[in-house]
Amino acid sequence: MACAYFSSFTSIDKNGRYFLSAHIPLSFTTRNRGKDMVIQPLTLRDMTLYYKHKKVPQSSVQKLFQAVMGDKHSILDEPVFDDVPHLTDWLPELEAIRHSLQNLNRKQYFVNQNEVVAKNVVEKFSAAGDGIYFRRAGPTEKVYFKPDEVNACIVTCGGLCPGVNTIIREIVYALWNQFGVESVFGMEGGYPGFYARNTIQLNLRVVDDIHKRGGTILGTSYGDHHTFKIVNSIQDRRINQVYIVGGRSTHKEAHMIYEEVRRRGLKVSIAGIPKSVDNDIDIIDRSLGFDTAVEEAQRAISAAHVEAESVHNGIGLVKLMGRHSGHIAMYATLASRDVDCCLIPEASFYLEGQGGLYEYIERCLHENKHIVIVVAEALFADPTYMIRAVPSNASDNIYCTLLAQSAVNGAMAGYSGFVVGPVNGQHAYIPAMRITENPKRISIIDRMWARLLSSTNQPDFRQVKKLKNERFKASKEIELMYIYY
Repeated sequence: MACAYFSSFTSIDKNGRYFLSAHIPLSFTTRNRGKDMVIQPLTLRDMTLYYKHKKVPQSSVQKLFQAVMGDKHSILDEPVFDDVPHLTDWLPELEAIRHSLQNLNRKQYFVNQNEVVAKNVVEKFSAAGDGIYFRRAGPTEKVYFKPDEVNACIVTCGGLCPGVNTIIREIVYALWNQFGVESVFGMEGGYPGFYARNTIQLNLRVVDDIHKRGGTILGTSYGDHHTFKIVNSIQDRRINQVYIVGGRSTHKEAHMIYEEVRRRGLKVSIAGIPKSVDNDIDIIDRSLGFDTAVEEAQRAISAAHVEAESVHNGIGLVKLMGRHSGHIAMYATLASRDVDCCLIPEASFYLEGQGGLYEYIERCLHENKHIVIVVAEALFADPTYMIRAVPSNASDNIYCTLLAQSAVNGAMAGYSGFVVGPVNGQHAYIPAMRITENPKRISIIDRMWARLLSSTNQPDFRQVKKLKNERFKASKEIELMYIYY
């Protein structure tokens, strides 16, 4: 297959069109080996995959293809299977063994290796079927680890999130009860636990009721990631399955661990379970703990509403988490029906003047004698973090079970460098780097934001600002015409 070598692309924004995409993920083009940077070959399939993920206009990228690869090459107008790595990619002599469920005549539980999950379910009819597909998660007929040879560890990193303890419990239960794996332990304090040599032995008795507690029994930390030290520890301890629970930054570092494991030719599966109370993990339907966070946030909104309507001209201000996106604020607002105004990072607004926030607050106080405002964290200092420290609710507990079992099935099947999550309602194995490229943010031109505006009856500050800008430009033109004449 023809290929070209790139380290990056230059963005050319001319007349509103993209001639080249602005950024190519490092996993496609380079690998970091200490201080050395190795340029990797970027195949036609890689470029097609990137174009489809980023939704760059095909006509714009086509010119690049033909200029670099020749007139005979074009973007692949066909389905693209964005598969996850497998241990046999660097250990080709590895032999598969029968899954234990086969002995119980439960073949109906296995997923077919040809089954995939579509990234998008709503497409144009003219281009139906030529999108991106991920490998479907679930138990497979063949596995690549014998129960007595598995030495598994679990590590939790980043901020707290409802359901992390449930994930730990369900991973242990899946390994013990489904596969007969008894060598499972947890790394204390996040990634530094690998080289601090602090571990907790995990068995069914230890994790039995931890799902009733908030936080994580393993502890957590931010940053302090040293890939070589971690992989050295994995190698010294003879760990061959690593389950990593964390957010976007954690999985970017997990991908680095996978890369080093692969470079050393180790039989080690790196399985990721994405968590983010903010629900800002790209591709997957929702993040671990998000349902619980929305439920807790709704209680805070209800309390603020009672307080606000109990006094004359009462204002209830609720600050919710959301560093990069306002998913919790938006969904809690839709769930409560008591909110008059929701402010999120994705939707710009202004305070003073006609059509501004102050004017809207005054109108609400005049008409309703109270107002409830929900503000996402990125727009307000000193946020309250209580919603991330509570135990997970029933919905998130079920979700944790599905995530944990899918991760264990993926690791036992020999996959590595992946995360698991629901895509359009079906659990799938996704290359870890896919979820780290961009945070999932709310589209304010989407229907869900329109539903919120309908629920709160707040003005679309974006449209008001646009109208003011048009009026300002018109007034300047009149002023110039007056000066000219």
